[in-house]
Amino acid sequence: MIETATLPGSILFEGQRGIGKQRLALWLAQLLVCEHSDKPCGTCLACRSVLELRHPDVFWVYPRPRLTDSSATSDDVIEDLGESSSERIASHGLYPRPSGSEAIFLATTLTIVGKAAMSPSIGRRKVFIVGDAERMVAQEGSDQAANAFLKLLEEPPADTTILLTSSEPGALLPTVRSRVVSIRCAPLADAEVLAFIREPNVKAMLDSLDLPRGDTERVALARGAPGDLLSAVALSSARAAALKLLQASSSRGAERYAAALAQGTAGARGAFSDMLAELNVLLRERAESSLSSGDTAGAYAAAKATIAVTEAQARADGNVSPQLTAAALLDALQEVPA
Repeated sequence: MIETATLPGSILFEGQRGIGKQRLALWLAQLLVCEHSDKPCGTCLACRSVLELRHPDVFWVYPRPRLTDSSATSDDVIEDLGESSSERIASHGLYPRPSGSEAIFLATTLTIVGKAAMSPSIGRRKVFIVGDAERMVAQEGSDQAANAFLKLLEEPPADTTILLTSSEPGALLPTVRSRVVSIRCAPLADAEVLAFIREPNVKAMLDSLDLPRGDTERVALARGAPGDLLSAVALSSARAAALKLLQASSSRGAERYAAALAQGTAGARGAFSDMLAELNVLLRERAESSLSSGDTAGAYAAAKATIAVTEAQARADGNVSPQLTAAALLDALQEVPA
């Protein structure tokens, strides 16, 4: 499409999580701003700036915790993303999936719309990469902001390309999906995954995690998506925390509240939301197992517990302290038949 000058102004890369869709979008951004125009040479100033995530005309946004200042400006959004992107560079492009409390909030959407209206700073184009685009939240009553973003997707300026990525394209708003051209990203071949995880920097980082040591096991765990290696670690941690909380629900009062206090403060909200999501998965598995064995009472209890967890998730999304939410959840679980 680039060679024939038919590249759409708004594109959606979709495919399984951890496959490298955002990395592909960054490569395409590099190609679009490269000073040699026919390919990303990797050596010109523009290419090096994209690789270092400091090109002033390439904006990479993705889910982040909501900024505490309700009047956050574009500069605040860019500063926050800059700090986070530095961490992604340090981890050689491997990073875990967004936590339950992270999203693309109104301030970020307004930043994209505002920056798109400006001329490129140093190159001939601007490129906006919106990672995990299904995490764009409803615009909090600001129809004007929502409509401005949709108009931007539908008719980007001639010097602007917008690249969305999503592992859950069905979760995107229909008004967004109808304005982008979707490109499916297939899983990587085992040989490609193996080459990636053997890169010295990546291997050193993976060795520091709670992962199998053998290349064969790691390739199998990745399932064609290197980023799934980190997701597997996060999922294992969330499930272990969910099991621990479920066990605490049958403890005495003092022990229950100790378990609630162990959930941490507001800074732990992301991991707490992930734990609640995994707790719902565990309860669903219990309900299915009970039904298959004819234990209708057990299935009913699991369903009642799921209601309590869902209510806790709503409180967590509303910024209620994980400790208070956990205490209320443990009390509610006490009322559920064992």
